[in-house]
Amino acid sequence: MKPSMLFPYKSRFIGLALIVAHVPVRAIWEMINPDIDESHKLPVNAGDSALFTNGHLFFIASTLLVLTGLFLVAFAKEKIEDEQISQLRLESLQWAIYVNYFILIMSLVFTNGIDFIDMLRLNLLIPLVFFIVRFRWKLWQLNRLLKKEEV
Repeated sequence: MKPSMLFPYKSRFIGLALIVAHVPVRAIWEMINPDIDESHKLPVNAGDSALFTNGHLFFIASTLLVLTGLFLVAFAKEKIEDEQISQLRLESLQWAIYVNYFILIMSLVFTNGIDFIDMLRLNLLIPLVFFIVRFRWKLWQLNRLLKKEEV
């Protein structure tokens, strides 16, 4: 992955701020509207007007907030972006796609109806979250190994 295709280093902090801002906003919304689990689901014959309900608009806005934050965190440059970090990034992205498709296939086999729709929504977040976790874990292991070799 070319470093020029990545966001600047500081965009990671903007992404973290978006993710952290989502948590209290979502919690306040759920306290105000306790039926949030059903408010973003549309009835089968709802028509076009159901797309613009408060619950559905909030669901779209909060999902976009989290996805934007995760995207900025995942694809921000490191302070020092070298070939080894690029290789770790590529391997982590590959593993994220493997995990995502495994979960997608399992959800196709074992779920149906509304549960399947929830699994598809979850598949929006899984690749980015798994990529971030695996990439940070491998980067931490690499830094720990380098520190041991220096001593």
